[in-house]
This record gives sequence, structure tokens and C-alpha cells, in this order.
Amino acid sequence: MSWTDERVETLKKMWGEGQSASQIAKELGGVTRNAVIGKVHRLGLSNRGAAAAPAAAKPEAKAKPAPKAEAKPAAPAKPAEPEPAPQETPEPP
Repeated sequence: MSWTDERVETLKKMWGEGQSASQIAKELGGVTRNAVIGKVHRLGLSNRGAAAAPAAAKPEAKAKPAPKAEAKPAAPAKPAEPEPAPQETPEPP
């Protein structure tokens, strides 16, 4: 079996419609599900939404975010200050 232009167009059409690789293989005849999957990848059709777009026309992948900066070590805890002694109030005479 060879991939003729007609068979490739059928594959593209069915793939774009959301048909499974098994369904496409059955429709084309003389080809396995794995052969259909391989051809889909070689044609750059792996995204169902962009069935007719060539691989070169795919949008570029988003840039990875910069790695997070390492956390700074916490400042050392200040020693607790002693509480002031209670003031004595003078007793009334």
C-alpha cells in the first residue's frame, strides 16, 4: 500500500473530523491503525483542531517561566526583652 494524494486527503479530512485512527484505517483499507498514526505524525496533524496546518505553521511553544529564586534564610530571631517590673502605686494615707 502506498500513500497516494487521494488517500492522504482522505486521511486529513477524516482526522480533522475527529475520526479515530482505527476508523480511518478501516475506511482506507490495506493500512493498519499504526500506519495511520505514523502518517498523521509525519504530516504534523497530531492536533485535532489544526488538522490541515503543516507542522511549520504551528504556534511556537510558550517559553518556560524562569525558575523561582531561592528563598532567603529567615532573619535570626531577636531575644525576647524582659517585661518591665510593675510600678508600685503609693497607698493612700
